[in-house]
Amino acid sequence: MPDDRATCEGKILVVDDESAIRLICRVNLETAGFETLEAGDGETALSLASSERPDLILLDIMLPGIDGLEVAERLAATPELRQIPIVFLTARSTAPDEWRGHEAGGVAYIAKPFDPISLTETVAAVLSRTRLGQRDELRREWEQSLSSD
Repeated sequence: MPDDRATCEGKILVVDDESAIRLICRVNLETAGFETLEAGDGETALSLASSERPDLILLDIMLPGIDGLEVAERLAATPELRQIPIVFLTARSTAPDEWRGHEAGGVAYIAKPFDPISLTETVAAVLSRTRLGQRDELRREWEQSLSSD
């Protein structure tokens, strides 16, 4: 079977316990040319990240069982998965929440409710920059914006 990744923009793992949020993300990302995978909890997210090696993970913080911050920390502690960029997608939108997302290894943070078009643009921009080797730069820019708030 041919590898479809050559014709798509990338494989995105959408992790959210709300099926409606996963649907909105999937429809918008697939319309923009991305392949999507879905997980409704942290355990499934870790399993899919390990088996599928997505190009990016959209990760809710509030999940049943293992929360999104712990998922991010476990991914960061796994050598073959630590470079997958994580964009947090969450209703937890205070500065301390964002700092925790940054400390857990995320590269960007999107607060719910969100604009689906902006979400797709953020995913595309993060993927483009991480493919250019700018993952650490993204994290520094986010840290600087958090420090200036």
